[in-house]
Amino acid sequence: MFRLVVAALALACVVSSAEAEVIGGRPAGCPYQFCGCGSSLRVFSKIIPALNAARNWLRFPRTLPAPGMAAVRTHHVMILQAPTSRPGIWLVYDPNGGRHLTWLHERSIRGYVIVDPHG
Repeated sequence: MFRLVVAALALACVVSSAEAEVIGGRPAGCPYQFCGCGSSLRVFSKIIPALNAARNWLRFPRTLPAPGMAAVRTHHVMILQAPTSRPGIWLVYDPNGGRHLTWLHERSIRGYVIVDPHG
């Protein structure tokens, strides 16, 4: 029981220390599920319809995490902005990253495939 409480307190500290900022909603012209569309606007300054589906970002070449690279899962994509002091945690541009909003916040990239959208 004690370990569970300590683990919960540690998690609460990590979550509350993360800076998160809502920077918008669904961009004009993007579909209801807009992470791919919002990411293409961020990277290419235009909507690329083929990239509206997050899984299509997996067509780009794999790379190491760096600012401007995309972190992709089958149903979500976000753009890496800057590493944090914590390993595996990045400040990301995250369209449709929660509550149907666009966020600039810290997220773990564990489980994501990192791709170079300029490659």
